[in-house]
Parts: sequence; structure tokens; C-alpha cells
Amino acid sequence: MDGTVSGTDSGQGGLWAAIRDELRAKGIDLDTLCCAGMEGARAKVVCVAPDLAESVQEMGQAPRGQTVMVRIDEETIKTLDAWVETGYVKSRSEAAALFIREGLKVRASELEQLREALQQVQRAKSRLREKAREVFGDHDD
Repeated sequence: MDGTVSGTDSGQGGLWAAIRDELRAKGIDLDTLCCAGMEGARAKVVCVAPDLAESVQEMGQAPRGQTVMVRIDEETIKTLDAWVETGYVKSRSEAAALFIREGLKVRASELEQLREALQQVQRAKSRLREKAREVFGDHDD
């Protein structure tokens, strides 16, 4: 999709129609905005799911004191910049933190399974250490 809005984009005509109608009700005409006779004119509409809006608000209330450095590709940085341009987030850092947070929420069940597996591994290591003490006696270095 090239960013233009049409009633048949990817089979989501109903969604685009609902968005267009809602914006028109608020005095915004997407057809005029996107195609006002200017060559290459485009508008970007960002729909924020209610839980995403809640996450943005939650992030503003909780301190973010931990630093994580990541290397990302050019397309991802453009996407983060686009989110900054919407005004919903203040910086690339905040956008990245938001989407890391949201990604973790989406994968919560898988992450819980991994946590459980890690706990099993930790218990097995503990049993191994106990068995080693039984076999070799206490080992103080």
C-alpha cells in the first residue's frame, strides 16, 4: 500500500470507510487532504488502539531509568520518527520503549512459558549442586 486511502485497500474497505466517516464527522475530509490537486500530496492517518493509548499514558507516569542500546535498520528508524511526528510520543526512545512494551504484551503467553522453563532449569541446576555436595562434600573456596 502506498499510503493513499481507498475503499478497497487490502480488503479493508469497511475499515477505511469507517475511518473516513469518523474523520468527516470531525471536519476532516481525507479525499481533499490526500488528493487536493497537489502532485504527490499525502496524509498519514495513524489509528491508535485504545490499549496503545493507555500504554502511552502509563509510560508517561512510570520512570524509565533503564538504558538499552539497540541497533536498528533505516526502515525502523523512519517508523519511529513517524511516531514521534504524530505527537503521541516525544522521542525515538519513547517510541522504541512503547513498542518493546507492546511487543512483550503481545508475546506474554510465550514469555510466560519461557519463564516457567527457565525456572525448571534453575531448579535442576540447584538439584545438581545439591547432589554434587552430597558426592563431593561441602566445597568452600
